Amino acid sequence: MNVKESLSQVVINTIEELYATTISQDSINIQKTRKEFEGDFTLMVFPFVKISKKNPDITAKEIGDSLKNKLDYVESFNVVKGFLNISLKHTFWLDFLQKESKNDTFGHRTPSENTSPILLEFSSPNTNKPLHLGHIRNNLLGDAIARILTANGKNVIRLNLVNDRGIHICKSMLMHQKHFANETPQSTNTKGDKLVGKYYVAFDKQYKNEIEQLAESGIPKDVAEKKAPILLEAQEMLRKWEDEDKAVRVLWQTMNQWVYQGFDLTYKRLGIHFDKTYYESDTYLLGKKIIEEGLKKHVFYQHEDGSIRIDLQADGLDEKILLRADGTSVYITQDIGNAVLRYEEYQPSQLVYVVGNEQNYHFDVLRLILAKKLAYPWANRLFHLSYGMVELPSGKMKSREGTVVDADDLMDEMVAMAKQKTEELGKTTFSDAEIDELSETIGLGALKYFILKVDPKKNILFNPDESIDLNGNTAPFIQYTYARICSLLRKSTEASLPLTTVDISRQDTEKEILRLLYAYPETIETASEDLNPSLIANYIYELVKVYNRFYQETPILKEENQALRLFRLHLSAFTARTVSDAMSLLGINMPERM
Repeated sequence: MNVKESLSQVVINTIEELYATTISQDSINIQKTRKEFEGDFTLMVFPFVKISKKNPDITAKEIGDSLKNKLDYVESFNVVKGFLNISLKHTFWLDFLQKESKNDTFGHRTPSENTSPILLEFSSPNTNKPLHLGHIRNNLLGDAIARILTANGKNVIRLNLVNDRGIHICKSMLMHQKHFANETPQSTNTKGDKLVGKYYVAFDKQYKNEIEQLAESGIPKDVAEKKAPILLEAQEMLRKWEDEDKAVRVLWQTMNQWVYQGFDLTYKRLGIHFDKTYYESDTYLLGKKIIEEGLKKHVFYQHEDGSIRIDLQADGLDEKILLRADGTSVYITQDIGNAVLRYEEYQPSQLVYVVGNEQNYHFDVLRLILAKKLAYPWANRLFHLSYGMVELPSGKMKSREGTVVDADDLMDEMVAMAKQKTEELGKTTFSDAEIDELSETIGLGALKYFILKVDPKKNILFNPDESIDLNGNTAPFIQYTYARICSLLRKSTEASLPLTTVDISRQDTEKEILRLLYAYPETIETASEDLNPSLIANYIYELVKVYNRFYQETPILKEENQALRLFRLHLSAFTARTVSDAMSLLGINMPERM
């Protein structure tokens, strides 16, 4: 039981003893004391004033007296306008440091046995283009959330649904077939996903030219967009694919393999992995079957144009096509089938989709159809983790126009920037190989941290120069602090000696660090519950910022009092390990030298 739980239980008992009233745990609000006030934890007393029938300050004092009498670790308290600020004895913090600094799993919960898993779907790329900056946010969010949930004792299964079929894939296939049939990744010395992405851009260019030509001949633009010959050819290729035309299927398999090999290289460099990968080509027919069964039961209806639809206007949404008139499926069809398949396979406690906020409506429709129209009782376990877009100073990215920031190019740029800064700092003690490794660690760490420190719900304006800065809320600043502590510990001959009794009652900055360290397990728990890695990122920054102030203002190796010197060394080592562990939850490596 941690301090907040212990305090809460004693407050419940005290309220019952003092005022003959039983209260619930939910009515108790205990937070870390604000910096401008004296104390470690603060209890909001206002909810109890009606019970005590006394003013807030008197009520707070009566509760404070009881807490001090009942809890031997409470040193003192003070009351400020109805808030009870509680100070703990310095021995409490020493005991905490003594115990947890040796705990290799500090902050982590042991996984519960036989618990239903949480299915976490992320990445979900299309096989018509390489991964780009938007995909990076998706992958980094998914990976970090999986790590954080696991640290909080959850059984997490990482899923990837590859969109390997459909009209977009046929567009790239058609352009290869018509104009680039002799090209391969080997012959062009090009990463496979980038090569296929080139064809997708080429299709869009030809499509726009054909629309323009049709419009010039007097055909309305909206009609031209549907009648452009190149689009009709792509639609015909999709129909052939669904009819299992041999030549189309061979081309499809060949080009998809090029893309998968490219994806794997990008995933490996980002440190991303999956426990299971689904392919739409294997699962889309299940969705069609469910839609056809729903049609027979009059859950869905057939429109006069031959498509199968559902009218959701009474539920505040629109009419939704589930199967096109030609019998081909759409994304919602496939997601319905995949959701049913996954539930049957895993019986998960929750199915989380990490997908951008542009798809909010899609997931509203998916939940509504599964829960209300098809009456699957487990459908309320679906959760859409909707995240904001990543934008550039030049504006929004568009894959079909070739204006995206390629993920591989971005990683190369970040590593190159890190290498330049490292060389500018004159790290002459590093070999070329060590500089390359360090640059990779700093560059990718900067990218990951910049993305993950922002609340998922918010948009990001990505700024590479800002992300690589050695000052401020950046990964390089945190990595440098970690390396600084590692250097400090290497220089010390006493770092491994046991902690001894020392009076730290006047060591305010050290106690601030200890309070932050104490908050680490709760931070992981909250980040897990909220599916929000930014809580971890900003916790790390706050801890590192306070430690840097301590490092600059306080003698450590030069401290003459051995007990205090040992305490500061242990505190530094505990801080470094916690920072490293927290950064690992974001998928970021930490260098011991910078």
